[in-house]
Amino acid sequence: MSQEKISTPTSLPIMETFYTIQGEGAFSGAPAFFIRTGGCDVGCVWCDVKESWDAKAHPQADIPDIAKNCAQSGTGICVITGGEPMMFDMSSLTALIRNNGIRTHLETSGAHPLSGEWDWITFSPKKFMRPREEFYQVANELKVIVFNSSDLQWAEEHASKVSTDCLLYLQPEWDKRDKMIPLILDYIRLNNRWRISLQTHKWLGVD
Repeated sequence: MSQEKISTPTSLPIMETFYTIQGEGAFSGAPAFFIRTGGCDVGCVWCDVKESWDAKAHPQADIPDIAKNCAQSGTGICVITGGEPMMFDMSSLTALIRNNGIRTHLETSGAHPLSGEWDWITFSPKKFMRPREEFYQVANELKVIVFNSSDLQWAEEHASKVSTDCLLYLQPEWDKRDKMIPLILDYIRLNNRWRISLQTHKWLGVD
C-alpha cells in the first residue's frame, strides 16, 4: 500500500478520544488524554484495534476541535496513537496541543515519515512493514511486542540501532501473555538493558 499521508491540512480521521490512565511503557500509571486516529496499513495479525485500520470508516474531525477537547480534559499528557498516526501530517495538531502547555506523546510503528512536534516518541517497529531509519535516533523508548520467542532476537536487532538514551521495553502480546511473560522475565534477568511493559490498563479494566 502507499505510504503517502492521506490527511487534509485541517482535519483528521479520528476513531476515538478518551481520558484515561496510560497503561504501557515509561509513563505507565500516568493520566493521559488519548487521540486514536483511524487508518493503518501495517497489518499486525494480533492487533487489538483492527477496527481502526480503515481511515474512511471514521469521521473527519477538525484539528482545532481535537486540540480543544484535549485541553478541556485537564490533561498534562496527550498520547496520539492509532491506527498509525504517521500516515497523517501531525504538525498542526501537535503545535496546538503544545501551545496549551500539554506534552505530546507519539505511539508509532515508524512505517511512515515523521511529522509533528513531540515530547516523547514510543517507537514500536513491526515485522509486517519495515520502519523508516529516521525513527531509530529520535525514539525515546523502543517497545517490541513479543508474540513468540524469535521476537527477542528481533528486538535486539532494533535495539542495536537506537540511541543509548532510548529506553528498551519488551511487551507480551496480550492473548499470549501467560506464555510470554515468563519468557520475557527470564530474558531481562540476563539482559538487564531491557524492561518489561505490561498493558496495565487491561488488568485494571480501563480504556
